[in-house]
Amino acid sequence: VYKRIDTCAAEFASPTAYMYSTYEVPFAGALANEAQVSSRKKVVILGGGPNRIGQGIEFDYCCCHAAFALRDAGFEAIMVNCNPETVSTDYDTSDRLYFEPLTPEDVLEILRAEQASGELVGVIVQFGGQTPLKLADALEKAGIPILGTSPDMIDLAEDRDRFQKLLHKLGLSQPKNGIAYSVEQARLVAGELGFPLVVRPSYVLGGRAMQIIHDESMLQTYLLDTVPGLVPEDIKQKYPNDKTGQINTLLGKNPLLFDTYLSGAIEVDVDCLCDGKSTFVSGILEHIEEAGIHSGDSACSLPVHALPSDLVDELERQTAALARALNVGGLMNVQYAIKDGTVYVLEVNPRASRTVPFVAKTIGRPIAKIAARIMAGESLEDAFAHYGAMPDPRNPGHIAVKEAVFPFARFPGVDILLGPEMRSTGEVMGLDRDFALAFAKSQLGAGVDLPRAGTLFVSVRDDDKKGILPAVKRLAGQGFKVMATSGTARFLAENGVVAEKINKVLEGRPHIEDAIRNRQVQIVFNTTDGQKAVSDSKSLRRATLMQKVPYYTTLSGAAAVAEAIAALRAGNLEVRPLQEYFA
Repeated sequence: VYKRIDTCAAEFASPTAYMYSTYEVPFAGALANEAQVSSRKKVVILGGGPNRIGQGIEFDYCCCHAAFALRDAGFEAIMVNCNPETVSTDYDTSDRLYFEPLTPEDVLEILRAEQASGELVGVIVQFGGQTPLKLADALEKAGIPILGTSPDMIDLAEDRDRFQKLLHKLGLSQPKNGIAYSVEQARLVAGELGFPLVVRPSYVLGGRAMQIIHDESMLQTYLLDTVPGLVPEDIKQKYPNDKTGQINTLLGKNPLLFDTYLSGAIEVDVDCLCDGKSTFVSGILEHIEEAGIHSGDSACSLPVHALPSDLVDELERQTAALARALNVGGLMNVQYAIKDGTVYVLEVNPRASRTVPFVAKTIGRPIAKIAARIMAGESLEDAFAHYGAMPDPRNPGHIAVKEAVFPFARFPGVDILLGPEMRSTGEVMGLDRDFALAFAKSQLGAGVDLPRAGTLFVSVRDDDKKGILPAVKRLAGQGFKVMATSGTARFLAENGVVAEKINKVLEGRPHIEDAIRNRQVQIVFNTTDGQKAVSDSKSLRRATLMQKVPYYTTLSGAAAVAEAIAALRAGNLEVRPLQEYFA
């Protein structure tokens, strides 16, 4: 049975009933179920559960907006979630809230109770991230209608074999890839594809346990050290002393996915709305970091900063083709990589993505509300009509830059180098008419105060020396003094940039860490190659963090910050209210 709790303690009226389940033995009459199920048409929204890296408040934003839109459309909006710190569990967000675990058993009990009276139009699993998405299959098998994209299409997007066939049918490209259902098969697939590789488990969110593998020894470490951390307790109990058996049982259900790593590629996120027929691309976000860094950790620009219009046209075409093929109802997110002018499909998520709030704020339209109305049966055009005309996301009249916020200062032993596994715990938005100033605002919002003058330290791998040159020259031209390790200093001197040579840590004192601790360095450009270089430079990254020195590990990031510093030196930042951008 369900019992009602007044979370406002009678201090003021609480329009939302909080329901908690409990067990009750019949005594002196019928069981007292306090849910007070109504006879109205109702839609149940499954929330995201506990917040964690990869599953954050962005999904709760979508759930809240869905509840608001459905209530406006005349439906009773019922929320199921178990996180007291979210807005979706506030006293005035939904018509009824069930504070229950997001498991098949608990959710089905709630749905059976709601079906006792009125019409259950359906359940929305699309807005809460991966947690409710995993329940879609069990709910459908129990005869519960799923609103929006069907569970079969959701599974198709995750199933490597089925998805590969769909891309082939549509004539779309993806990186060379493979799938492994056992440890031995993983080694065979890696041997066939060659290194470097991106490897990740299937059916995970936030790039959990996702890594770039550069050689055989890294693969061995990944299989024997990282993958066992994903094994659930029931499998461990079944094979208590057989580590390989545990891993193979896990991979039999959730195989490892291997992709050729596209070094130096530009990654792009595309969000769209679709009603099964018509598609609206709500935002194309160009990542400032190269492909290989998790999309949740990468700074990105909306609209695109450097992509040519013909590639943007192609991204829109491919996104619309995928949305129609998957018969998407509501939201879809596609991640692409662009290398040498070729567009590769990395991943398709037929659900709300963590970029939805950012895109909505940038284009000035509540796309989660529009998606909820589409899932409730409205066409794309009719759903949009409630919130104004369709904007042009390619030219909103301003530039928005998203930057990730990291918790590294609270964890002294953690390496700050980014990769394919998500590590950020928040994000900020920089908004301006100009990309450079928008990027500068995003850095300021993330707690990075860009220097207007001082010393730039540069140490990059050989492959990046030519690429880093324009950013270094730009800052040197702005009056920055340049300091570099021996190889980089030699290259810079050969190309007209005077750089003071300084020792690496392993070369003896005085070295670069001493210079950073003595506040002789104001900004760092550093890229690494291979595990040894990554390990050797960890203390350098730690020193920059402790001294709050801006630190950039990609060529694109260095180029963006050089542009931003030049813009800051040319004039002051202007702060304007959000309404001014949409006046």
